[in-house]
Amino acid sequence: MTDRMRHHWLLLGACGWVLLILMFASKFINLNFRVPDDYGGKSELLSWTESAMKNLQSPAAREPEKSPASPGPSAAGGTLDPLDWQAVETQRLELLSSVCGNASLRNLTHTPVSRFVLDRIFVCDKHKILFCQTPKVGNTQWKKVLIVLNGAFSTVEEIPESVVHDHEKNGLPRLSSLSEQGIRHRLSTYFKFFIVRDPFERLISAFKDKFLQNPRFEPWYKHDIAPAIIRKYRRTQREGAPGLRFEDFVRYLGDPGRRRLDRQFGDHVIHWVSYTELCAPCEIGYSVVGHHETLERDAPFILRAAGIHRLVSYPTIPPGITRYNRTKVERYFSGISKRDIRRLYARFQGDFSLFGYQRPNFLLD
Repeated sequence: MTDRMRHHWLLLGACGWVLLILMFASKFINLNFRVPDDYGGKSELLSWTESAMKNLQSPAAREPEKSPASPGPSAAGGTLDPLDWQAVETQRLELLSSVCGNASLRNLTHTPVSRFVLDRIFVCDKHKILFCQTPKVGNTQWKKVLIVLNGAFSTVEEIPESVVHDHEKNGLPRLSSLSEQGIRHRLSTYFKFFIVRDPFERLISAFKDKFLQNPRFEPWYKHDIAPAIIRKYRRTQREGAPGLRFEDFVRYLGDPGRRRLDRQFGDHVIHWVSYTELCAPCEIGYSVVGHHETLERDAPFILRAAGIHRLVSYPTIPPGITRYNRTKVERYFSGISKRDIRRLYARFQGDFSLFGYQRPNFLLD
């Protein structure tokens, strides 16, 4: 009986040690961590599974066939020198030119250089730079760079957030404010650039920022725009689900007949219209097109290419913020019909093609 009791207590003791070791080790092998979803935004939980690792690479790494416009993981990791990065940018511009010449996509890739487009382009005459704003792609930081170059502040860190988006205080003239001759001169002679991001991930960011979080207190998105979309595009009214849902937003964006609402919403649509509509990339000969997914390399390259790398620095990029997050994309589009997703893709197909983003087969097929 004594030997049996001794074995019993030894077994319990061994189990206790095993549990203690596992608890201790879990602190060091926990594979979950949070990556910021956007500049200043809330974080998204990612799991470092094998599939997640593959999908956190650049857009070109999501599919077996690589796009010539976006570099692979080695580029994002910082192993390319400036000459190699010039080759990457050259490939991007060659792809852009090729797709602009594709007659079958013309309706999705060409837009007039209208007042709407000129309103999106900010001017730095001192250094002969034009920057086209594409919201939800970290543009606040580039506006800070231009504000410093225009002389309003000495460093980007000094600029209050309230000033960046106040166009009466930030000292950033828009191209639309100039004469026709001045506009033509700048478009033909200045360094011109803009930044793009996976089109679907950008739409998710716009939805979260304007309809869920709304950090700048812009009540018209929740009180005017959201109800208008709900009235037209919500198929069923569910209890306990107030406010705009992402599926309502997707139906609105994919509807070819949405133009009437867009006119009603005015310039607020800049947060979710296509890059083509914002910056007219097939009509304006841009010097550089940066990609959010490789911003760690693109930002220094743009500063150097524009000749301003000794005058100003791009703000520090939080770790992981530029990575493509397929887990998040799948979660937002879960439960949305293939028909609605395909209609959405049909509208933004031009953006996917112009900038080398792979067709999201995991959502469409």
